[in-house]
Amino acid sequence: EIEAKYTKKMQVLRDELDLRRKTEIHEVEERKNSQISELMRNHEKAFSDIKNYYNDITLKNLALISLLKEQAEEMKKRENHLEKEKADVLLQNKQLKEPLQQAQEQVSELQKKLAHYDKDKEALTNAKARLKVTQKELKDLQWEHEVLEQRFSKVQEERDELYQKFTKAINEVQQKTGFKNLLLERKLKGLLSLLEKKEVELSEVFAASNLDPGALSLVSHKLEDVLNSKNTTIKDLQLQLARACKAHNDMLQTFEAKLTAFGIPLDNLGFKPLASPVPGQ
Repeated sequence: EIEAKYTKKMQVLRDELDLRRKTEIHEVEERKNSQISELMRNHEKAFSDIKNYYNDITLKNLALISLLKEQAEEMKKRENHLEKEKADVLLQNKQLKEPLQQAQEQVSELQKKLAHYDKDKEALTNAKARLKVTQKELKDLQWEHEVLEQRFSKVQEERDELYQKFTKAINEVQQKTGFKNLLLERKLKGLLSLLEKKEVELSEVFAASNLDPGALSLVSHKLEDVLNSKNTTIKDLQLQLARACKAHNDMLQTFEAKLTAFGIPLDNLGFKPLASPVPGQ
């Protein structure tokens, strides 16, 4: 029973599907026939348009061919006329060939001369420009030379003036320093001699006197104080002498350096500055 039921349903379903298929096929055929009819109408219209187009082209081409034939005849007539003119021109060219060759030779010669003239003109222009630059450089150099000569003269005057001042100063300093050193040395020698003399006299006094030890000790202390004072004075004098000698030597070195800087040889002084030995060195 169930199988019969499902078989019946299947049959009904087949009939429905078959009917639907036939309906769709019919619709498809109708659309196809409609499209075919539309395509045929379009093709007929396109064929008619093309036919009309080519008919127009054919008519235009026929008219163009006729026009071109007329133009060809006209061109042939003109060609004959030009051939005649060409023959006349060739005859004239043949007659003018020799004068033309002569004129060309003259033009070539003139061009050569013109080329040389342009080169000479350019060379002259360049030479004038170089001469102008050279004259300006010469003028500048002359002005610089004049300025340098003035500066050189001024420097020479300053050098001579400084040379005289330095010479005078070195002579004065040498004289003052030498005199001062001489005084200090003499004073120092005198003090040393006096000290030695006093020591000898004191020794003789000590040897000749019969002082008790206390008095002798007191005298010895006083004597030591005196000697210490004298020694201090001597050291001060030696220090002053050393300072004076050093200042003198420093001044000589500065003087020699200045002369060297100004390009003045030491031999031009006419004397040789003497350096003072520094005591203790």
